[in-house]
Amino acid sequence: MAEQTAARAGALQAAGLKQGERIAIILPENDEFILTFLGAIRVGIIPVPIYPMHGLGQLDGYLESVRHIVRRSGAAAVVTNAKIKLLLGTVQSQCESVRSIISVESLADAAAPMQPRKVNLDDVAFLQFTSGSTSNPKGVTVTHRNLAANIRCFMEEGFRVTSEDVGVSWLPLFHDMGLIGFLLGPMFYQRPVTFISPLTFLQRPLTWLEIHSKTRGTISCAPNFAFALAVKRIPEAQRQGLDLSAWRIAGCGGEPIRAEVLRRFAATFAPQGFRAEALLPLYGMAESSLAIAVGRPGAGLPSTLVDHNRMSEERVALPTRQLEGASEIVACGKPFTGHKLAIFDLTDETSASPLPDGHIGEIRIAGPSVMKEYWGDPDATAQVFAGEYLRTGDLGFILDGELHVCGRLKEMIILNGRNYFPQDIEHVATTVPGVRKGNLVAFGTHEASGTGEGFERIVLAVEIADPASFDPLTVVRTVQTALGIALHEVVVLQPGQLPKTSSGKLQRTKTRELYERGELQGRQSARETNVTDTLKQVVISQTNYLKAVLFK
Repeated sequence: MAEQTAARAGALQAAGLKQGERIAIILPENDEFILTFLGAIRVGIIPVPIYPMHGLGQLDGYLESVRHIVRRSGAAAVVTNAKIKLLLGTVQSQCESVRSIISVESLADAAAPMQPRKVNLDDVAFLQFTSGSTSNPKGVTVTHRNLAANIRCFMEEGFRVTSEDVGVSWLPLFHDMGLIGFLLGPMFYQRPVTFISPLTFLQRPLTWLEIHSKTRGTISCAPNFAFALAVKRIPEAQRQGLDLSAWRIAGCGGEPIRAEVLRRFAATFAPQGFRAEALLPLYGMAESSLAIAVGRPGAGLPSTLVDHNRMSEERVALPTRQLEGASEIVACGKPFTGHKLAIFDLTDETSASPLPDGHIGEIRIAGPSVMKEYWGDPDATAQVFAGEYLRTGDLGFILDGELHVCGRLKEMIILNGRNYFPQDIEHVATTVPGVRKGNLVAFGTHEASGTGEGFERIVLAVEIADPASFDPLTVVRTVQTALGIALHEVVVLQPGQLPKTSSGKLQRTKTRELYERGELQGRQSARETNVTDTLKQVVISQTNYLKAVLFK
């Protein structure tokens, strides 16, 4: 690996890239991504990972996102493969900083010795652009010191890694959990990891568990939906022969953690040796490199039942033993050594007075894992800090020293003076027959779709797996019965119509904006491949490459 990354570093230098310059990396192949990323940071070139296309649907939107990240980062070059390069002519022509689009094939063929460069702990290691679930992606500046601090915390305090641990990961390397959690972290501690393509996992979840069984994998992490998908898509006959008894850390984070989903996974695969005690809740964000809090290994899935009405009316988490009218919130652990985590009222601009235990407010963090700035965006940087603390934008509370995460601040629904978390509405609605589990979005709005009517409303946009078995009124009645919330409208969508981030997170803010403009139901599904649009983009791209050569 050392020789290969040195060769890749030399090839990047031979292509004219200098220490401190940024390179955007769009590579779906794990091996090429790893070589390019590690080669760049060895010589102080700053990688900017960008997610590859998941298909050719909505290509215009994808290219606009790429151009936004490239412009914001000031990337001097884009490294990609020959096929994707065909589509990136407009990136070079419309982004002034870009000198070249480099195919990874040309880098692999280049033979140039690496010119060593001194890299310091406070130098920028890479830029991690946020997923953009509530706003345009921002470039988190991750230094080598941030990485070292956070990796030590989650590998030692969180996972309690040992010399016997073996990792298994299908998580994409262009996002923090895959990149830091399963590439950089294991490199620090010299632990082996088997990588699986994200597409392979989505097409055949069984592969994930087969690799665990074959390699005696001990650590693997995934979002909530992955555990649900494994239960749904792996029938009992295919489970036979799996041995999951070595799996001791089954981390779950990246989206709201639903305890019943993970318990169902544990029960389903118990005959294959999976232990419920292996379940480990995680909470983190790119602004803290990766991890903010991790549960206790071996403790399973601790959670607290709280009174739903008290949460909505008073922003107080009052523990209850009554299932009716209660919300179950998973405990995500305690802050790491040397870091601070506290709950603050939203109006506390300097983080002067942490709220008492059980009171719901904004989760704020401070410590050596936390970024110093968003790259090239001083306004956003100023807004995200309150005193010494970074605002996470998440709401939560602390009980018995354990962090409980409720939801995103920007996504909270406020109706008639009461606060509602959209995840609660979505969770109840997903039990209705015909609904695509994990593919529905609740939001509050003052607009009826495209009409400009100005009263408060709660809307649920839902993708339907089986239109014949779906009844919108059943959704309305189910939510009303469970939560006492009256939905004003149920918007029925086809699979793939809801907007998502590159990491697969639902974009509630964008969904609301599309609804308010009357464009949500007319939106092209991400599953659709428009050959004409693709050919059009290829022609435009190649025309721009030609202009770049002729008018250089």
